[in-house]
Amino acid sequence: MQEPQNRKKTILFLIAEDWYFWSHRLPIARGAKNQGFDVIIATRVNHHKEHIEKEGFKLIPINIERRSKNIIKEIITIIKIIKVYRREKPDIVHHVAVKPILYGSIAAHITGCSCIVNALAGLGYLFIAKGLKASAVRWMIVHAYRMAFSGKNVYGIFQNPQDYELFVNAGILKRDKAILIRGAGVDTSKFISNPEPQGIPTVVLASRMLWDKGVGEFVAAAHQLKKEGLQFRAVLVGNPDPENPASIPEKKLKSWHALDIIEWWGLRNDMPDVFAQSNIIVLPSYREGLPKVLLEAASCGRAIVATDVPGCREIVRHNVNGLLVPPNNVKELADAIKILIEEPLLRASMGARGREIVVTEFSEEIVTWQTIELYKKMVGKNASS
Repeated sequence: MQEPQNRKKTILFLIAEDWYFWSHRLPIARGAKNQGFDVIIATRVNHHKEHIEKEGFKLIPINIERRSKNIIKEIITIIKIIKVYRREKPDIVHHVAVKPILYGSIAAHITGCSCIVNALAGLGYLFIAKGLKASAVRWMIVHAYRMAFSGKNVYGIFQNPQDYELFVNAGILKRDKAILIRGAGVDTSKFISNPEPQGIPTVVLASRMLWDKGVGEFVAAAHQLKKEGLQFRAVLVGNPDPENPASIPEKKLKSWHALDIIEWWGLRNDMPDVFAQSNIIVLPSYREGLPKVLLEAASCGRAIVATDVPGCREIVRHNVNGLLVPPNNVKELADAIKILIEEPLLRASMGARGREIVVTEFSEEIVTWQTIELYKKMVGKNASS
């Protein structure tokens, strides 16, 4: 039986945390709604219930515990997702990050939802961790991904070419089903370029407080430079993430703050103001998808120091809009920070170039358009099959 042509299509986003949807996928959901889709958000609801519902999206609370390894709990979670998919009958499901991709794909295959978008926000802790146990878990995850990406109308969205090629070369999905959409997009009218603040330079690392974001290396580099007599403020912005194995204890952050090595500002919801108060943005991460904080910093006209790793090198072009250094290297990180502290004209030229790069390559409008075009392609393909 053919469905009515005027029936609105429904897209369901399955995302572990409501804050992540709000910070990283809101423009795409808005774009889908503007294109006539009904939009459903299935996520753990903590702080953004009213905001999400005010957007006109249907919100379904579902608790995907990122750190849980209790097999019974995980099976119950999958069953709950299956029930949601069976009840809502979405035309497209858009899964973001590891567990939503794996569990959502199982639910989609069981309930007959054939239009599946699996978006990798980055390969995360499991693909960074070393050791026999981590290798065994990685092997299992790769095989699980092969199942998740199986099907005629299943596409993978990748934020950087390295992750894209890794999945294609590993045989997880075919090249014609892999889409490169770089990042979550930046609202360039909100993250605007302001002149740098005068006085002692402020160097900021803004992210979740995780060891694999290079927070330890940043603190060590700041400590080294201050011992050399360099005058600057070193600031950490963000909170720990207790569900991530690499989370830095709050006690450690407070001890650094108390020793005047760094200032810890905690979580901030006014990032344009944070960038306006900063002179240099740093992210010495071990691996990324495409860090939104660097896109926003570049949009605000700030020079960047980042590691030469997948994700970071997508937005930071060495000696153009920032400096790239090897990961896990405190000395080179300190040297790069020192160069930018001592050369304000270089910072200014790099900041201006960063703004240009974001506007032409990474704006919210570009990323939203690319994603909506994929949705349309999938729906059209499904209707003709």
